[in-house]
Amino acid sequence: MPLINKTKRPVRFFNTTGPCNPWDHYMLPPEERLVGAQLHRYIRDQLYWVLHAPRQTGKTTFLQNWMREINSGQFDGGNALACYVSVERCQGIAEPERAMPAMCEAIRQYASAFGVPVPELKTTDANSMLADMLKNWSELVAPKSLIVLFDETDVLTGETLISFLRQLRGGFAARGPGVFPVSLTLVGMRDLKDYITAAKGGIAPNPGSPFNVKADSAVLSNFQRGDIVNLFAQRTAETGQEITVEALDYVYGQSRGQPWIVNSLFQRATMRVLDEDSRETVTIDHIMEAREQMIQARETHLDALAYRLEDPRIRKFMETLITGEPDINLSSGEVFRLCLDLGLVAVIDGAPSVANPIYREVLAREITYGVQLAIPLPEWQWQKADGSLDMDTLLRKFQGFWRKHSEIWKEKSDYTEAFPHLLLMAFLQRVLNGGGRIDREYAAGRGRMDLAIEYQERWYILEVKLVHNYETPESVEEEGLEQIVRYRDRIDAAASAYLLVFDRRSQAKEKPWEERLGWTQEGAVTVLRM
Repeated sequence: MPLINKTKRPVRFFNTTGPCNPWDHYMLPPEERLVGAQLHRYIRDQLYWVLHAPRQTGKTTFLQNWMREINSGQFDGGNALACYVSVERCQGIAEPERAMPAMCEAIRQYASAFGVPVPELKTTDANSMLADMLKNWSELVAPKSLIVLFDETDVLTGETLISFLRQLRGGFAARGPGVFPVSLTLVGMRDLKDYITAAKGGIAPNPGSPFNVKADSAVLSNFQRGDIVNLFAQRTAETGQEITVEALDYVYGQSRGQPWIVNSLFQRATMRVLDEDSRETVTIDHIMEAREQMIQARETHLDALAYRLEDPRIRKFMETLITGEPDINLSSGEVFRLCLDLGLVAVIDGAPSVANPIYREVLAREITYGVQLAIPLPEWQWQKADGSLDMDTLLRKFQGFWRKHSEIWKEKSDYTEAFPHLLLMAFLQRVLNGGGRIDREYAAGRGRMDLAIEYQERWYILEVKLVHNYETPESVEEEGLEQIVRYRDRIDAAASAYLLVFDRRSQAKEKPWEERLGWTQEGAVTVLRM
């Protein structure tokens, strides 16, 4: 099949919806981000393999791009023919009798869409239907070798998944031109062994499992900083519009190279913050405005991310990250692997952390949104006469709010250990919403959560610490004072600094509020005790 001929647009754009293609979108060769894959070998040696990566990282873009390259004759001397097939329509259908006809119809439709010979369905037996169609398909494209790229395979569940894998494995031994696909790719968010385990009710697969013929499990990595530079350079070459180094650094810092976020920031900066016909240089201020727009808009990718918090296992995992408390079992369980596969978390500086600052902000806002709505708009003056933020007044009001509501609201919260952090963030977001911004840092093992608030070009640094039964307030405060000074100096040495210490010891609750609440000055740091 020849490459699909497309007319290149006069000006392409940064794409955030669906797979990218080189005639409409700025894009980088996705195969350059494959880790652990050898594309030529899979075709040459007739191998089956697995590709897994979080959503919106470019898996479908890679598959369709690779399909076009194969079909243009760039592999196997032009003797191979490939077709992309998504099995997403089978999601949630655990019965092969219902799922297999839908899958075979998907094969026919994708073959027709991509100009590949369309196979016939010759049997009604669900347990051999797929294998029979793949055999028929191989005969139709002979003497060329058939390569099938199955996308969204991790949506298959139960007996449907087992039947799917068994039928593929059953044809593996006889694979060859005119007989059965010489190479298959199974693609999803999780590695194959993980969704086989899920399909078998949590039982790990053994060597006799229904798909023990895969050669590799490869991953698709995020962009490196150089990739981000090269991506925007395509727009510069095409339109003359440039971007500052500071803005590029900010994009990489906020996204950690997550491809959808990178494209979204660039798209909003060049088409919404600036007029799409503008050729004004993109600055960090444009990217920062694009960031806030993106978060406020709750675009589908970010909304799906927030939806994950409805899983109580993930919610509990996030609580540990927010509080920063050490947990030796945190990175050894199934929930940690699930969060890694979903792209929610990454191991940064040796500790599990939310994967990037954008996700950190989205998750924090989602977690605190209900509480935020329950907090009435402030009727007290929280700005000074010059319009700057009166942080002292704001935090004194929070102390009063904590005294009045904390015990009652905690009983209704899904987050027990992280409740002080969440109530503080909700309170600040309610007051500052639209008028300032909050940068949040939290990760497992840090023993704290740091907040950096920018308002009217001034910075205010807050650090939250908890006192547990095995600690003393004095030791926690001493540690917190050292930590907040380091954090303040990294953000802005002139910033006002506030250390908030919540005494969560059982004996503290027996004290009257007059003894529990405190406000002192320790050098350049204001210490609040609660």
